[in-house]
Amino acid sequence: MITEAPVSPPPEPPLTRHRTSPVEEQPPGDGTAAQVPESHHQSAVESLAKQSAGRGWLVTFLVVAVLGGGAWFFRENWWPAVASIIGGKGPVAKRPARVVPVATTDVRQQDMKLYLNGLGTVTPFKTVTVRARVEGELLNVAFTEGQMVNEGDLLAEIDKRPFELQRDQALGQLARDEATLASAQYTLDRYEQLLKDKIIPIQQVQEQRALARQTEGVIQSDRAAIANAELQIAYCRITAPVSGRIGLRLVDLGNIVRANDPNGLAVINQVRPITIVFTISQDDIPRVQKRIREGKDLTVEAYDRELTTKLATGKLLAADNQVDSATGTLRLKAIVEEDADRLFPNQFVNTRLLVEQLPGAITIPTAAVQRGPKGTFVYVVGPESKVDVRLIEVGPSEGPDTIVEKGLEVGEVVVTEGLDKLQPGATVSTRDPKETNGKEMNGKGAGQSRMAD
Repeated sequence: MITEAPVSPPPEPPLTRHRTSPVEEQPPGDGTAAQVPESHHQSAVESLAKQSAGRGWLVTFLVVAVLGGGAWFFRENWWPAVASIIGGKGPVAKRPARVVPVATTDVRQQDMKLYLNGLGTVTPFKTVTVRARVEGELLNVAFTEGQMVNEGDLLAEIDKRPFELQRDQALGQLARDEATLASAQYTLDRYEQLLKDKIIPIQQVQEQRALARQTEGVIQSDRAAIANAELQIAYCRITAPVSGRIGLRLVDLGNIVRANDPNGLAVINQVRPITIVFTISQDDIPRVQKRIREGKDLTVEAYDRELTTKLATGKLLAADNQVDSATGTLRLKAIVEEDADRLFPNQFVNTRLLVEQLPGAITIPTAAVQRGPKGTFVYVVGPESKVDVRLIEVGPSEGPDTIVEKGLEVGEVVVTEGLDKLQPGATVSTRDPKETNGKEMNGKGAGQSRMAD
């Protein structure tokens, strides 16, 4: 009997693990949730841990870099102590406080003059346009352009021959009328004698008397004609009406000039004395009026355009009667007598009107005055060259100086330069501002010398 051996099933192929996404897609029609393998969860956790470790190292590096840079920047404060300890010398003493170089000046007591500044124009005391009064040919010009002339000096001459002929004609008419009057008077005397003898009627005598009076009137007219001709001849000689500086000639020799020509022959400006017209703010009018009511002369000083060179000194002459509403200023006029030759008509000047004098005022340089939240203050240099803040009350300023009404005493020392580096209690080294200015000037001079070389 033949028996069959059992047939074993074929071996199953080995299973291979395929990498799948964290979430497996469900086959269509299956509503169960996807299952996430545990190995994928562990790999995600490890990735997050590595990222956190990288950020930690970065933060640590930045902190160490900042601390190291700060220690290096402030090494001057800690390195000497560390170096002394390492060297066995023990800790060093604290570095002395920084000394600030400043310029100082003393508080002074002096007489202060307060001025009002303004803008002015030099104007002649008188301006005259020389015009001819008669018509004729210009025969002579007796002045030089720009020269100084005196009142009555000959300036020009006009042809006077036509007027001399008119005078001679009037003289002849006068002689004829005088003869006629003599004849009429002789006839009147004869008629009066005949009237006494009752030979002629009185009417004839009255007519003769009227004829004689008529002739007298004609003679008077002839004499007026002669005087008018003489006056026209005098007008042919043109003289200076005022003393002053004559300008450029407006009419040349040989031209026919006409009476009262608007252009004239020349213009004369009286410059001795000379005047200055300037303006001040309407807010300063009460101060000026107060001095005028006191009957005191107000001094006016004239300076050049840069307000550096003093040109002349005069006194206030008059004030305008109204304020200019467009500019809010009042016009004033000053007269200059002694220094008139240093000014020229229509010249622009800066004016300073002295309105008040304060004797014995306490003053400091304006550069020393500082302003803060608590008010106006200065830095005062005290003992051991330490500065302190002092609140003060200031008054008016004039030029480089300011009046101190309260807070300082004469002789105290205040800081004028180097203020931006100061704090209360700081130690300073003082110098005179004049020395600083002198060094700057010497430096400029040396630089110019080097440039010249």
